[in-house]
Parts: sequence; C-alpha cells; structure tokens
Amino acid sequence: MNKQILRMGAAATLLFAGSALAQEHWVATWTAAPLAANIPAAPAKPVAAPVAAGAPAAAAAKPGPAPVTSFNNQTIRMVVNTSIGGRRVRVELANTFGADRLKIGSAHLALRDHGSAIVPASDRKLTFSGLSSITIPAGASMISDPVDLSVPAAGDLVVSIYVPGDSGPPTQHVNGLHTTYISSEGDFTGHADFTAARTTTSWYFLSGVHVLAPADTGLIVAFGDSITDGSTSTIDANAAWPSVLAKRLHDAGVTNLAVVNEGIGGNRVLADGVGVSALARFDRDALAQPGVKYLVFMEAINDIGVATRAGATPVTAEEIIAIYKQMIAKAHMRGIKVIGATLTPYEGAGYYSESGEVTRTAVNQWIRTTGMLDGMVDFDLVTRDPANPKKFRPGFNIRDNLHPNDAGYKAMADAIDLSLFGVKAR
Repeated sequence: MNKQILRMGAAATLLFAGSALAQEHWVATWTAAPLAANIPAAPAKPVAAPVAAGAPAAAAAKPGPAPVTSFNNQTIRMVVNTSIGGRRVRVELANTFGADRLKIGSAHLALRDHGSAIVPASDRKLTFSGLSSITIPAGASMISDPVDLSVPAAGDLVVSIYVPGDSGPPTQHVNGLHTTYISSEGDFTGHADFTAARTTTSWYFLSGVHVLAPADTGLIVAFGDSITDGSTSTIDANAAWPSVLAKRLHDAGVTNLAVVNEGIGGNRVLADGVGVSALARFDRDALAQPGVKYLVFMEAINDIGVATRAGATPVTAEEIIAIYKQMIAKAHMRGIKVIGATLTPYEGAGYYSESGEVTRTAVNQWIRTTGMLDGMVDFDLVTRDPANPKKFRPGFNIRDNLHPNDAGYKAMADAIDLSLFGVKAR
C-alpha cells in the first residue's frame, strides 16, 4: 500500500513537472542574420546626390579598418542587447557560410559591466550537448545547453567565444552597430576583462540568444534590408527601429513580446545582393526563430534602385509583390501574422530615378490596400517630407537620402500601432 502511494506520488510529481515545462517555451530575445565573409566590412552605400544649397554637408567618409578575414587562437567578445528577459538562457552559434568545420574551444555568457568588462559573478561557461569544446559542421549551427542566469530585459549580455585554430572566412553579421572586442591571441572567454587587440562593429558566428519564457510570450521578427538593420544609426546606441520598438514595449510594461532584427544592409528581394535574396533566407532568418508570432517586413528599395542603373535588369512592382505573396503564404502556413511596411522615400540617393519612384509608389499602394496582410505600418507616411513626399522629412536624414538617422528610426518605431501585436491600450 505504501509503495503504491509512493508510485502515485512520484507520478503526480512528474505530471506537475511536465505541466510546468509546458507552460514555458524558448523565445529569441536577440538575433542577427548570418552572412558570408566575402563582403566588405562596411557595405558600400549609394553615392549621395549633391547637397542642396544651405543644407548641412555630410562628413567625408573615413576609410575603415581592414575586414577580419579569419580568426586563429583568438577570443571574440560580443555585446548584444536583449528585448525580453528570462531566468534561463541559451546561445546559438552559426557556421552557416563556413567552408569547413569550425572548432570552438570555449564559449562564455555573462552580463555586461562596461566596455569589454563583464560582471564576474554572472559568468557562465557554455556547453553544447554537454561538451565545452565543439566542432560545428560547415553550413550548420549549434545551440548551447541552457544555463541559469537572470537575464534583464533591454539589457546587455556579453558572449565570448574562443577559436583555437584557423577559422577560415567567418560567418558574420557585418553591420552589428555594437563594439566587438578581439584579442591578439589566447583564450580570455572567462576573464572579467581583457585588452582588445582590435575592435570592429560586426558579430561573428553568433546568430541568436534565446530565453525560456512563459507560454504566452511571442516574438516579433523585423525582416528587411539596411533600413531595418539600422544603417547610419549611432553605434552602441540601440537606435535601429526594431531596437526602439523593443524598448517602447518594455517601457509600456509589455513583458510577453520580444523583438529581433533580421535586417541585412544591401539585401534584395528578387536577387542576391548582400546575402542571398529575401526569399532564399526567409525560412532560416524569419520562420525558424523560436517563438515567432509576428513578422514585420520592409524590403525592395535596393531592387528598385539597382534596377534603374545602366545595364541592370529592370524590375516591376508585380515581380516584387509576387515575392511578398510567397512570404505571406509561408508565414500564414505556420500561423504567423504578417505586417507589411511601406518603403521609405529615397529621392536624392545615388540610385534614385523617377521610374524607380513609380515602382516604389505602386508597391506601397499594394501594401496599403491588399487584403492579404494582417496589418500595415506606413513608414513612408511617417518619414516623408510633407512638402516633397519623395524625400525624407527634414531632420530625419542628413547623410545619404536613403537611410534615416536616429530620430527617423525612432519616429518609425513610435508610429507602429501596438494593437497589431495584441497589445491593449492602457
């Protein structure tokens, strides 16, 4: 009789534990779209048109440091800014575009103190399938075993990885917009701080950070090109519109919605540009993100601009919209709600043309009126100059007439109706 009671008690305990686990799931709190290394460290931007009389002149571009072509016996310490917090966390490392197997000697996760320094008590050594040193096959990624750590919402985490041998050209995200610290040689993954031999603003081999979150927690994936990636925003300021949206949700007390940025500067819808085309990377970069419930997409300005250059293949609004429809269908198959965003103005950019403006207008009209989307954000209306709708509003762009500045990105994030994501007005 006592044994039977014990068995019943043990079964009840297992049932309770299973029920508790069922009430939580993994949600991405930060991501970066992986890219091959055969692209410049600072992707070339279209040359700006001459500055109008009386307008502030753009600062002359300074040549950047040579891009990192490989790592060998080096530690890479990277800073990521979370959208939501959690009590357990794991990290995804990617060798997506590696030509060979990638050896990771060790990896650590910690809370950031300042600069390259971590909070020592928060340091956690990461393992992958129980191993502290792993080899990631070419084209693959690996997820770390979870560690207990009180991850703050809208806070900085530090991921440090040690590459003991020659990595070859690294899988990376070029436009990281955060300072990354690279050692001259040696494993410093567990050190509270180290003096960097060089810094960059790219992320290497790091594609995601996930937290264990309540069952009602969902993810918003922002998918697009450089205007989603945050080009020309301030370094280390989390000023891209997806980051500002995440902070806005956090400040509003919304704890069950994460936001991640899957933008790639120079990406295109109809063809490969910087990275493979939007549709070619869509399953990996958007649909596969853990916890995804919503997709906000804005992309095609590079297709329109490049197509109007001499010798380029023309593109039509219908061709662009056809790819949009494919992405919408794929997302809806997985129960993901899709929010389309209109393309922002670009008159004055190096690849602007009147024929391209006709195409942009047609694409935006479709986004505003189609019944295929679950919602719409009118970034064009928010950012355009009322006196000249083909151009950015004064104060939102002072550099290349293509990318917003910090104020422009904030206006975009602030214009998003949070009820699109089920957030009720307070």
